[in-house]
Amino acid sequence: MCLGIPGRMIRMLDGYGDQLALVEVAGEPRKVNVGMLPEETFDPGDWVIIHMGFVVEKTDSAGAHTALDGLKLMGSGTDGPGP
Repeated sequence: MCLGIPGRMIRMLDGYGDQLALVEVAGEPRKVNVGMLPEETFDPGDWVIIHMGFVVEKTDSAGAHTALDGLKLMGSGTDGPGP
């Protein structure tokens, strides 16, 4: 797994060569490119990992939460839960 931000698929967007999707990231809708995974299909509710505006991995809920936990740990500046 790479370092990326988890998001939940809302829907694919019309046009754009079928490469753009609307994904919810931290409660906000974001347009992301799915073109790096041409063999993958995406449905509303699917979890994805995003890096630099590109979907780099399709994952499940557990994978998304693991990625989010890693991001939270990196942002805390500690090796574990704070005081």
